[in-house]
Amino acid sequence: MKDNLKQSILAAVADDLKEIEQALVDNLNPYLNRVREVAGHILFSGGKRIRPLLMILSARCCGCHRSDLANTAVLFEYLHTATLLHDDLVDEAVLRRGKPVANAIWGNAAAVLTGDFLLARSSTLAVRAGKMEILEILAKITENMSQGELHQLVRKGQADLSEEEYLQIIRNKTAVLMQGACLSGAILAEASEAWKQALSDYGLHLGMAFQMADDLLDYTAETEKLGKSVGADLREGKFTLPLIVSLARAGRDDARRIKDIMNKQAFTTEEFLALNRLLDQYGGIAYTRERAAAHVGQAKSALAVFAPSVARDNLSMLADYTLARNN
Repeated sequence: MKDNLKQSILAAVADDLKEIEQALVDNLNPYLNRVREVAGHILFSGGKRIRPLLMILSARCCGCHRSDLANTAVLFEYLHTATLLHDDLVDEAVLRRGKPVANAIWGNAAAVLTGDFLLARSSTLAVRAGKMEILEILAKITENMSQGELHQLVRKGQADLSEEEYLQIIRNKTAVLMQGACLSGAILAEASEAWKQALSDYGLHLGMAFQMADDLLDYTAETEKLGKSVGADLREGKFTLPLIVSLARAGRDDARRIKDIMNKQAFTTEEFLALNRLLDQYGGIAYTRERAAAHVGQAKSALAVFAPSVARDNLSMLADYTLARNN
C-alpha cells in the first residue's frame, strides 16, 4: 500500500518536481565551481523535495497558479541542504543519502562555507519574491532551527530528556521549516488570514509527524533504504521519543539495561536488537507511531477549510505518506 501511495504522489506532482529540479540548477549560480561541487553532492543526490513542493501545493490550494512558483520554492530546499551540511559536521556523521558526507570528501571548512552560501542564496530568493513576510519567515526559521539543533546538542547523551523537551526540539529543528514553506505559499497567493493559518497549522503538524516518523526509522529501517547508518541517532547521543517513553515505562532492571546501551557509542548489533525488543516491549515505538498519526490527522483536518482540489488532495496524500515512508 505504501508503494502505491508513493507512486500516486509522484505521478500527481511529476511536473512540479521537474520544475523544482530545474529551478535548483538555475538558481544555484555560484561563481566558484567548488561551491557547485560541494552543494551538488548533497543537493542532487536524491532528496524528496518535500519542502519546495509544500510551498507550491499550498499556493495552488489557495488558487495561485503563477508559473514562477518553483523559483521561490527552492529557497526552502537550499535552506534545508545548508542545515544538512552543517548537521553532518556537528554530528560527525558518515553517510548522507547513501553517500559519504561532504565534509569527509572536501573537508570541514568547505562544507561549512558551502552551507553558508546556501543560506545566503535562500535569503536572496526570499528577497526576489517581493514579499517581506517571506523574508521574515526565513529569518525566523533560521533562528528556530539553530536553537533547536543547539538545544539537542546541549542535551546530547542525557537520559533525563523529557517528552515535552523533545517536542520543543523537533518543532524548532524540523517542523518550523515545513510550516514556513506552507505559509509562504499562502502569502504568495495573497490568501486570507484564515487560509494562511490553516496552511501554517498543516505544515506544523506535518513537520512534527515527519520528524517522529524519521526518529522511528532509526530503529526500524535498513541502512540501504535509510541512506544513513541505522542507529546513527543513538550513537550520536540523540534520545528520541521511542527511547524517552520506553525508559519512563521500564522497570528498574530494564531501565538500567536501556541506559547502558544508550550510553554506548560502540554498541553491538546484538545490543541494538536487544534495545529494539525493549522499545517494543514497553510501547515506545507504538506510542511514537500513535503520536505521529495524531499529528497527521491534525494536518489533514487543517485542510478542511479549502474547497476540494488536486492541490488539496496532494497535500493530504503527502501527510499520509509521512507515516508510510521507509527512508
